[in-house]
Amino acid sequence: MYTEKELLSEAWTRLEASVLKFENEPIGTVAAAIDKSTQQFNYGHCFIRDFVPSALAFLTRGQGEIVANFLRQTLKLQINDKNIDEVRAHMDGVRPGMGLMPASFEIVEEEGKQAVRADFGERAIGRVTPVDSCLWWLILLRIYQRATGDQELVQEAGFQRGIRLILNLYMLKQFDMYPTLLVPEGAFMIDRRMGVYERPLEIQALFYAALLAADELLLPKNKQDIHTEIEQRLARLKTHIREHYWLDLEKVNEIHRYENEQFGEEICNKFNIYPESLEAWAIDWVPKEGGYLAGNLGPGRMDFRFFAIGNLMSVICSLADEAQSQKIMNLIGKRWIDLVGNMPMKLCFPAIEDKEWELITGCDPKNVSWSYHNGGSWPVLLWFLVAAALKVGRKSIAERGIRIAEKRWCEYKDKDRWPEYYDGRKGNLVGKKAMRYQTWTIAAYIVAKDLMENPQHLEWITFQ
Repeated sequence: MYTEKELLSEAWTRLEASVLKFENEPIGTVAAAIDKSTQQFNYGHCFIRDFVPSALAFLTRGQGEIVANFLRQTLKLQINDKNIDEVRAHMDGVRPGMGLMPASFEIVEEEGKQAVRADFGERAIGRVTPVDSCLWWLILLRIYQRATGDQELVQEAGFQRGIRLILNLYMLKQFDMYPTLLVPEGAFMIDRRMGVYERPLEIQALFYAALLAADELLLPKNKQDIHTEIEQRLARLKTHIREHYWLDLEKVNEIHRYENEQFGEEICNKFNIYPESLEAWAIDWVPKEGGYLAGNLGPGRMDFRFFAIGNLMSVICSLADEAQSQKIMNLIGKRWIDLVGNMPMKLCFPAIEDKEWELITGCDPKNVSWSYHNGGSWPVLLWFLVAAALKVGRKSIAERGIRIAEKRWCEYKDKDRWPEYYDGRKGNLVGKKAMRYQTWTIAAYIVAKDLMENPQHLEWITFQ
C-alpha cells in the first residue's frame, strides 16, 4: 500500500525517465516506457497531443527548456515550402497541406548520426490524419508563453510564420456552410473507426481554443489581414456550438417533437434531425439540472454520445457559456458512476454494442464495448476534469476525481503500473491491450495534483 506522497514521487521518477533526447538535449517524452513491445508499434514516439500534459508537468517545476525544445523541433517538422517534397515522397504522392504538423516523431539513426523522423499518419494504423496536432501545438505554445513569460520565442519569425501557416490551412475556404471543421474519421484522440467523422465536438473545442491562442500570439503586424476573420469565425463557431450542439432536458423534448423536411430560414429543425434518431438512453439519462454538448452534428445526424474531452475542453476554453459549463459539471456529478466510476474517466458514454458495434467499428476487437475508445476509462482525462471543475468553482468534483484515482493506484499501483486505459462499465479492469507506464497517465496525475495545490497555474490553460 503506497501513500499519496510516494505515488506522486514515483510519478515524477517515471516522467523524468520518459524524456526523449536528441543530441543530448531533451525534446519530448515517449508515449510509454520503451521496451520491445513499445518499439513494435509507435509508443516509443513523442506525440504532440500526448506531450501536452508532460509539458504542463515540467512547467510546474519551472523546467521550460524541454517544452521550448519540443516546440522548436516540431516547428522544424511542420510542412512548409522547403520540406514538402521530402514529406510527399512518403505519402503515396499525396500533396499534404502546408502548415500541417506531424502526429508524432521518433529518433532514428541515419548514416551513423541521430535524426528526427516525423510521422504524419503515413505509417499509422489505418493511415489516420492528425488533424488535432496543429491545434494542440498552438495551445501548448500559448501555455508555454504564459507559464514562462518567454515572449521572445513566440515572436521569432519562424514561430510567427508557423502560426500563420496553421491558420491558412485551417481557415481555408471549403465547400461548407458551417463554422465548424469537417474532418475524416479517426483524426484526433479517437484515431480508430468510431463513427466520429464530420464535425466531432473535440475538434471544434480545440479549434476554438487554437484560434484564440493564435490571435493572442501573433504580433499585430502579422495578423492585420486576418484578425477580423478570426474574430468572425470565433463568434460564429461559439454561437453554433452553444445553440445547436447543446443537449438538456428542454432540448431533448424539442427534438422529440421535431417536424421534418422543413425549408427556409426561420425553422426549428435546421439540420433535419429525425425524432426517431433520438437515442432512448438519452431521454432518461439527462438530469433535470444537467446538460452537455453532443458529440457531433451534421445534416440529418446528431451523435447523442457524451464525449469527455470535447465537453471538458469546451468548459476550459469557454466555448460553453457559464450556465452550460455548470450544467456539464452537474451532469458529471449526477452521472458519476456512468462517467467516472472507479477511474476517471470515460472517453465517451455510452459504449456502442452488438450489431451497432459491428457496423460502426468494423468489428474492431480493440474497441469492443467498454474498452479503449468505446467507453473505456482514460486516466489522462483526470487533468481535464480537474481543470474544468476548478475553472467554474466546482472544487469538490476535482477533489473527488483525484481521490478515486489515488485510491486505486495506492492500493494496486504495482499491479496496474500506470496503464493507458481501463476496461469495464466502471473502469475496474486494466485495459486488455493497454500499454503500461503510459506517460500521459503519469503526467495527468502530476498536473491534476499541481492544479489543486497551485490554482494560479489554471491561468496557463484556460481562456476567459
